[in-house]
Amino acid sequence: MSLNIDTFTNRNWRPGNNFGGNTLFKALGHPLAAVKARALVAEIARKGSVAVYDPLGEAGDFSNFYNLEACDLAGIFVQNVEEIGAKRLGQTTRPISGIGQSGCKTVLVAAFDAGRLVDNIRHMIPEGTEIVSFDDARLPDDMLTNTRNYLAPINFATNFAFLRDGGGNHTRVSSTNYWSGYGAKDPALWLCLFDGEGKILAKWREELLHAGGTYVIDSAELRDRFSLGDFAGTLFMHAVCIAGHDIVKYALDIYGDDDKVMSCSHDANAWPADLYAGIPAPDAGEKVILWIQNSHPVPIPEHGIGLNTVGSQDVHWLEETIPPFGTHALDVSTLLPEVSWPIQIEIQAGRYFVRPRYEVVKEDGRHRIAHANVERTDLECDPRIPELADTMGKGYIMPLPVLPVAEFTTTALPTPMATCQRDLPLSAILVDGTGDEMDRRFLGCIPRRESQPLDVDAWIAETKDGLPSGYGHVEFIYDFRNGGEADGWLHGFCRYEQRQSGHVAETSFGAHIYNTALVYKNEPQSYIAQPPGLSTRIFLRLGSGTTDTMCHLIYPASTPWHETSDTQLTLHNAHGEEVATRVVNIPCSGSLHWRYSDMFDDNERAEAGDNAYVLVRDVTCRLFGYHGLVNDGAAFCFDHMFGF
Repeated sequence: MSLNIDTFTNRNWRPGNNFGGNTLFKALGHPLAAVKARALVAEIARKGSVAVYDPLGEAGDFSNFYNLEACDLAGIFVQNVEEIGAKRLGQTTRPISGIGQSGCKTVLVAAFDAGRLVDNIRHMIPEGTEIVSFDDARLPDDMLTNTRNYLAPINFATNFAFLRDGGGNHTRVSSTNYWSGYGAKDPALWLCLFDGEGKILAKWREELLHAGGTYVIDSAELRDRFSLGDFAGTLFMHAVCIAGHDIVKYALDIYGDDDKVMSCSHDANAWPADLYAGIPAPDAGEKVILWIQNSHPVPIPEHGIGLNTVGSQDVHWLEETIPPFGTHALDVSTLLPEVSWPIQIEIQAGRYFVRPRYEVVKEDGRHRIAHANVERTDLECDPRIPELADTMGKGYIMPLPVLPVAEFTTTALPTPMATCQRDLPLSAILVDGTGDEMDRRFLGCIPRRESQPLDVDAWIAETKDGLPSGYGHVEFIYDFRNGGEADGWLHGFCRYEQRQSGHVAETSFGAHIYNTALVYKNEPQSYIAQPPGLSTRIFLRLGSGTTDTMCHLIYPASTPWHETSDTQLTLHNAHGEEVATRVVNIPCSGSLHWRYSDMFDDNERAEAGDNAYVLVRDVTCRLFGYHGLVNDGAAFCFDHMFGF
């Protein structure tokens, strides 16, 4: 059974997002708030009968975390006459005007910022009755940007990271203080590290002293600082006293004592979902581990999480309980023993955890980590999308890099990512780095239950001129020649193998409409304004030592746009200070693959130092970027970049 809490909703849509987070669940489930909320419930239960005043309909969410039904409830009271007689917390709601006859010892006002609500009913409450509210579980004011509106999204810029240290494996979170660029004066990170059992290993606060400066949270450094043993758990991240952007974005690197250990991923998407998909079943000689990070202060019960193959209703349920904020490594073969690549796996997540990582372990000891994606449950097929070609050309585009063919193999796979998708009517376009279309293939109206990987290397070999640049990209686009339906939530997965080492990396993402002045719904997306989003600001974290950084920038265009991009690659040091800038011009519909060691010279890289980054900026077009690290032919990692 799913956790009955709204975690995200279209009601809270903001520019740059398909949906917005529901702040209430973040406020109630915050690790600091959880301690106070449990104490509050224990105290009111000890004093006797409790009347709950629920004017905003928030008592149910609170109870799902802290079980108000275990108290001696004297009644549930509401303000809106239309809500009288409804069922809440196992009782029939009554009008607030009758609360004085409830005989309660305590009144719980189920709201934050409850002062005015309390004032409105105080005269109705018998003398000696205590009045409490959610404000008793409030975070300290020095953690808030907006103290007047507690549930303002800017107050709860939170996220979760997977953090592991042990057995020669380490993890590193890195990002930049982009909030100061929006006017934040004293931003900081409040951090809490949980072990696999959900026990707190460490709590601390890190000040973000430099506007545009980087921060790095390294598992090996934490282990030393806090005298920890091996751990594999969750890092809860809360950006406090910030401005402009209420999402915590980061790059996650997995590295090891052995230079063959290398993977990368990114932020976890802070809103736990009902379903996730896009996890590949194991190939021959592989094991797939799903890392489940409970994102709430309540346990995940037995049969709370299940797995099935995409397109199948045969769900296999996990028969274990996962403690609050605990982390569980689930070998998918224990629930789905007969599945294999290219079958895709769907996760019945029940809103218990954020977008999970999965780890593929090969028989030769190599392993890689990537992420699943949110499978939308709120979408319906959109009959207008087939008509977009008349005005928006290609319309929705899912661009996936083709890495330099001399070094890497490439396999692409469309991935169903919404419950309304019965089929995917698609074509694939092979595009050279110059922007020239080399070939186009109709993939058909792919049934939901079928997985059809596209061997890009074989395709290139069959194409007359191959890829003259030596690299390029593949675009998945809708193609309705044989019918089919679409909803705009088109996703694709890509697998890369390093020819020299056999190391593998995977990445996946969703389609957008790119680089057209026309707007359809909220596309082309913008991070900071109303659509259309026609500019680029993306973060490229950099490797260190002998590890080089690669970047693959794609300039997709739904309709013809500027002939070339005008892209600035600005190298910053750890304090956010500019070191050097290069300007590159990417052909429209083309791409650019480059290495840090080639783009910036030895002196510039030395001046930038450790924890440096490159800001990719373009005010003329929207680029889509991918980043990776390369370790002298021994290993590499690859994933998409983030913007802000």
